[in-house]
Amino acid sequence: MENKPRSPQLGWLVFAILAFVFASCASQPSANPNALVTLRFGYFPNITHAQAVIGIADGTFQRALGDQVKIDPKIFNAGPSAIEALFAGQLDLTYIGPNPAINGYVKSKGAALRIIAGATSGGAVLVVRSDAGITQASDFAGKKTASPQLGNTQDVALRAWLLKQGIKLKEQGGDTSVIPIANPDILTLFRKKEIDAAWVPEPWGARLAQEASGKIFLDERDLWQDGKFTTALVIVSTKFLKEHPDLVKQFLAAHVELSQRINADPASAKQKLNREIERLTGAALPQGILDDAWSRQLVTYDPISSSLMGSANAAFNAGFLGDTTPNLDTIYDLTLLNQVLKEQNLPAVK
Repeated sequence: MENKPRSPQLGWLVFAILAFVFASCASQPSANPNALVTLRFGYFPNITHAQAVIGIADGTFQRALGDQVKIDPKIFNAGPSAIEALFAGQLDLTYIGPNPAINGYVKSKGAALRIIAGATSGGAVLVVRSDAGITQASDFAGKKTASPQLGNTQDVALRAWLLKQGIKLKEQGGDTSVIPIANPDILTLFRKKEIDAAWVPEPWGARLAQEASGKIFLDERDLWQDGKFTTALVIVSTKFLKEHPDLVKQFLAAHVELSQRINADPASAKQKLNREIERLTGAALPQGILDDAWSRQLVTYDPISSSLMGSANAAFNAGFLGDTTPNLDTIYDLTLLNQVLKEQNLPAVK
């Protein structure tokens, strides 16, 4: 059959329809820049997460992110729970300890998250019951020592330290127990004399010492060069970072501001922190406990990357990271943090 030539009118009609379709698509992008974005924001009600606790309470983060962002705060007891929430797509950004961050990165083969800033250095201690008969490292043999959660930063530090002392856990054929339980339960069992010691973040170390007749056996700062090691970091899901780098940068600007403000006026910061801890947990910290706990930590936006490999090695030796030494080459993305620091005439971090 002979093909009839297409009429010019039909050609223009097709062109007009296509032009309308493309114009409509262009005017309605798949990602509406004016749409409300929800930031699911994780942190712990601890002084080692001071920027998060204060920044949520006084609106610093909300002001930095603006009216187009809804912050959905989520409270966790320890890092592994936060990583589970991030894996489940229920969390976008969180303050967290280094070991759960490493574990999440390794388990996801580097796909799930990036470390974007530091939060705290120090602020973790090993406390023993004053009547537990523990005066030297060898005395931990046969004892029950608690940590906040299996695989969290203090849990890994405790297991690594016991291993270094030559003390075998029950699962290794020894008679020594590490018992992962929530921080409030550690305090309860400590008082009941059902555990002998605990490796905990602040303010729980100070609380065990002052409220449960404990004594600080070891300040973890003593195990690290210059007494500096990362206790808390900020991580973000790679999906959220890719989709909303502008919002992550705005968050980091607020995080740096909070870090500087806290260090410039710690007395005021501790008051704000304590009021929010009372709101979140139902009880404020006595001033003596707060001051004691605060004295063993440093608020910082520097992730202290030099200590991360030490934490990773400890986790690997404790059996949390599989059979191969982890490759952490891309665990950090400090690009946006260093942009913020440059804009504020502050030194870059590595």
